[in-house]
Amino acid sequence: MSDIRIFKRYEKKYLITVGDYKRLREKLGEHLVADEYYHSTVSNIYYDTPDYRLIRDSIEKPAYKEKLRLRSYGVIKEEEKAYLEIKKKYEGIVYKRREKLAYRDAVALINDTSVKDDTQISRELGYFINYYGSLRPSVYLGYERDAYKLNPESDVRITFDYNSLWRQEDITLTKGHYGRNLLDRRYCLMEIKAPMAIPLYLVKILEELNIYPTGFSKYGTAYKAILEDVNR
Repeated sequence: MSDIRIFKRYEKKYLITVGDYKRLREKLGEHLVADEYYHSTVSNIYYDTPDYRLIRDSIEKPAYKEKLRLRSYGVIKEEEKAYLEIKKKYEGIVYKRREKLAYRDAVALINDTSVKDDTQISRELGYFINYYGSLRPSVYLGYERDAYKLNPESDVRITFDYNSLWRQEDITLTKGHYGRNLLDRRYCLMEIKAPMAIPLYLVKILEELNIYPTGFSKYGTAYKAILEDVNR
């Protein structure tokens, strides 16, 4: 997977059916090019305070919000690499900072900040962890992902996430992809990620197919399911 450590881009989400996904691929035709890592299983651990402060703040839709997650591509072992990420969003622009390090070291950093690396990003991670304090694994959330570019040289990426599952037991990246369905299997989440505006021809195709942006949040949806379980 890409070792890019800093991202700044616009991200638009669209909750679509599997049928919409197929029709969109047909419409885009040769414009849609499989990414270098076309298919992967994306596994995430979202960290939060015991009272879910981060996700509670996020679903209030403030101008600024942030989250911390640990990500791998597929099942990994303790010594294999994972990505520790801070994801921030301010007035529609997504900023992401991430470090690639051994999974066990990432967990140690979150737990007691004992693993240190003197880089700007590692200092940002350390500040985030110390600022919130008592961060703990909140939920495992994973999905299958198909990734494309708009033309080989384009900076615009389109991803389709499906078979989205979540769980609150075995919150680890070493136990495999299983859990409860986050979405009805007939749906997937499409994300368009671009440094600037989405190309006009893509906007027109989306309008033709009646595909419009949504405010869907994977972690937010899992959190709402957690609340439903508590209130039963």
